[in-house]
Amino acid sequence: MDVLALYREAGAYHEGHFLLASGRHSPKFLQSTTVLQYPHLTERIGQALAAKLREEGIGAQLLVGPAMGGVVLAYEVARHYGTRAIFAEKDGQGGMKVREAFTLAPGETFVAVEDVLTTGGSVLKAVRAVEALGGKCVAVACIVDRRKTDGPLEGYPLVSLTRLTFDTYAPDEVPDWLAEQPLQEI
Repeated sequence: MDVLALYREAGAYHEGHFLLASGRHSPKFLQSTTVLQYPHLTERIGQALAAKLREEGIGAQLLVGPAMGGVVLAYEVARHYGTRAIFAEKDGQGGMKVREAFTLAPGETFVAVEDVLTTGGSVLKAVRAVEALGGKCVAVACIVDRRKTDGPLEGYPLVSLTRLTFDTYAPDEVPDWLAEQPLQEI
């Protein structure tokens, strides 16, 4: 699957000056919600990510996505993976929590699903929320891995449909050519 072409097709690939959720600045941005509003595109992504998890030999009893962006994606991947999907949401204290309506058995295995991984901060908060309930994370999966480094995410195996390394900058390291463009907060 050509993920970048899919984002372009949906009008979800942008160039400019963006403040990412991670707090970093980037000249390029992928707006996954634009892609995930289209069921036929979301289905293709869900099928591809579920197939990739199977190819990697990763077995899990459920999938979790960080709210709000990861809810639809986790559901669609779980639909093709053959498991259930839950989500973690902000707890108001900088972390995430799992709603009481979602129950886990001790040691129940899960894959945390994210759309675009830049630092991994959001998905790791979701992982910690499920682990606090006794779940065991066996992998993290994403559509796009934007990290500068390769390999696992804090010890968790990482499965992605593609790897795109757009430059990102800390707020105090933004180059002049980028700072001259209007900042768009995402």
